[in-house]
Amino acid sequence: MNRRKKIQQLLKAHAKKASAKLAPPSKSKYISKADRLKLAAEPTLESIKPPES
Repeated sequence: MNRRKKIQQLLKAHAKKASAKLAPPSKSKYISKADRLKLAAEPTLESIKPPES
């Protein structure tokens, strides 16, 4: 591989990484199983509590 091709390959790879970083994320953020269970349990706890007056 000659020097020019190698430099072009590196520049292309850096440009690809930079554009990927700027692109909006395609997947939602990972939520652990324990956190999912906590989030699922919160609404049920709130519905059981009687309203305070």
